[in-house]
Amino acid sequence: MSTSTFKFLHAADIHLDSPQLGLDRYEGAPVAECRGATRRALENLVALAVRERVAFVVIVGDLYDGDWPDYNTGLFFGKQMQRLREAGIKVYMIRGNHDAQNKMTRDLRLADNVTMFDADSPGTEVLDDLGVAIHAQSFARQAVWDNLAKAYPNRIAGCFNLGLLHTGVNGREGHDNYAPCTLEDLRTREYGYWALGHIHKREVLIEEDPWVVFPGNIQGRHARETGPKGCMLVTVDQHLEVASAEPRWLDVVRWETCRLDASADRDGDAVVARFQDELDARIAANDDRLLALRVEVSGTSEAHAALASQAARWTNEIRQAAIHAGDGRVWVEKVLFRTRPPRELSEELMADAPLAELAAFLDELRGDDARLEALRSRALDDLVRKLPAEMKEGFDSAARLRDLLDQVGPLLLDRLRRR
Repeated sequence: MSTSTFKFLHAADIHLDSPQLGLDRYEGAPVAECRGATRRALENLVALAVRERVAFVVIVGDLYDGDWPDYNTGLFFGKQMQRLREAGIKVYMIRGNHDAQNKMTRDLRLADNVTMFDADSPGTEVLDDLGVAIHAQSFARQAVWDNLAKAYPNRIAGCFNLGLLHTGVNGREGHDNYAPCTLEDLRTREYGYWALGHIHKREVLIEEDPWVVFPGNIQGRHARETGPKGCMLVTVDQHLEVASAEPRWLDVVRWETCRLDASADRDGDAVVARFQDELDARIAANDDRLLALRVEVSGTSEAHAALASQAARWTNEIRQAAIHAGDGRVWVEKVLFRTRPPRELSEELMADAPLAELAAFLDELRGDDARLEALRSRALDDLVRKLPAEMKEGFDSAARLRDLLDQVGPLLLDRLRRR
């Protein structure tokens, strides 16, 4: 049994070779770089493990985005595991909802340094040389609604007990609440660390006694997966207690939202200049990653009329500014104009009774989730059914519908005012 410190990596939700189908519709999108990003991030995970000389790596579900279209995805993963094998590093994995046992029709034999836990019941692997007991269970099918945590065994005395669980815990926005459980369910097992997966945003639910952590995914895949992405580097001391748990960033494409307040801007050129200043700061902080930006322009502004009436022009002025400043390392995915006219224009608008009535209706609609849902089912269902799977995400969310309303409302009112 170990009497010295050791380290391990906690990763989840790699979604290797996620297709990112929606990229094809964007002019100038770095499609190859974005689609290859999950592979590069996995390579970074392996390099980090070797550099930090970790004892082992855990991957807590959704290694894959779904069934492989061919064997290339599995071969790439096998090559990365061989790199870890050569470094003497073991890997412990479970399946999640995306790579559940019944979803995968293709498979390859795992390297002998990789252990995949079964889906039938929780299993335990004891690492005698380290004094570690790893408890885990895979998903047998995509939709697991049972509380798997309740069946996990109690801690093994004299060991550092590590639980792997793909779960929504008590629910997180934007994710199905698979394998639901409570924090108390996790506490009662008396483990030292719960390595969770499924939620794509890093979150420390409990810090110490026990640690309960979502590391987030290792690579953002679209504009709703923003900010740094990576894994957790966990150090366990000679007393078999967590000494530290720190994030390590692995992403090669970083998605961010750039929010610009145009309240003080008089025209579109001023908005573009504001974007350039913001972009310079982001580039300086982004190392050599590709920066994928969604730009949101808001505020009560004199620039509103120009932005609303010539949205295509100012969208592409912003894209052009990114090309000039970014040296090929910045891509503007989308520009959303959410400005409002200044007071005098608002008063002019309100003086037009039909427009005032429409503006009031839009405001009421924005605050009424039930009416938004009714409008969605009448107006958008047929359209949404025709969209690729990745573009469908979020259309059942009231927040997403309000977002769409914020985009089209000011433009509609401005065009009607100019009729």
